[in-house]
Order: sequence, then structure tokens, then C-alpha cells
Amino acid sequence: MDKPLFVIAFFMIVVGLPIILGVGGDMFKRWLKHKETMSAALNAQTAERAAQYAAQTERLEQRVRVLERIVTDRGHDLSQEIERLRGDEPSTPRIN
Repeated sequence: MDKPLFVIAFFMIVVGLPIILGVGGDMFKRWLKHKETMSAALNAQTAERAAQYAAQTERLEQRVRVLERIVTDRGHDLSQEIERLRGDEPSTPRIN
């Protein structure tokens, strides 16, 4: 009676355990490869977004430089125009 139980246990240890571990190991390798593939795709996507953000930041910096130049140039022209108009006024007030 103990001999059939021993044979079944021996069979499970000698044959079943290696099969289960082999299949489990293969599943783990496939899962690990999938994770690596997903990681590579995520890294590529992140790099692409970083490049897009860098390009957008550069465009915005260029626009700010243009706006600063417009504001400062116009401010300079405006101050020159005000000074010119001040120079056109007579220095003594007129009395009618």
C-alpha cells in the first residue's frame, strides 16, 4: 500500500517537478523579455517627448526674444519721440 504512494510521489518529484519548473522558467523568461521590450518602448517615447518639449521651449524662447526686442526698441523710439516733441515746444510760455 505504501509502495504505490511512494511510486506516485517519486514520479511527481522526478518528472513533474522539472516539467513544472521548466514551464515556469520559460514563462518567467517570456515575461522578463516583455518587460524589457515595454521598457525600451517607454524610453523611446520619453526621449521623443523630451525632444518635442526642447523644440517647443526653443521656439518660445525665440518668440520672447523677438517680443523683448520689439518692446525695448519701441520703448527707445518712443522715448526719443517724446524728447523730440519736448524740444519742439517753446521754452517760454506764450501770453495771449
